[in-house]
Amino acid sequence: MRTKSAGIFLLVIGVLMVGYTSFNFVTTEKVVDIGSLRIEKENNHFFQWPPIVGGLLVASGIALLFVNRGVRK
Repeated sequence: MRTKSAGIFLLVIGVLMVGYTSFNFVTTEKVVDIGSLRIEKENNHFFQWPPIVGGLLVASGIALLFVNRGVRK
């Protein structure tokens, strides 16, 4: 049962990683904080991975599903 759920998880994550190859997130950095004066800077961070990583996860998920099919107790 564990290999089946792990296979499904890898398959779903792999498909998402093939479809979405990057994402952005924003962090806020405090630059000046003097009394009631506050100046903050927003930093954009871009994170990207190659689509082959998602393809490998899809293949691993399918392999785990087939391994689960062969093992019966």
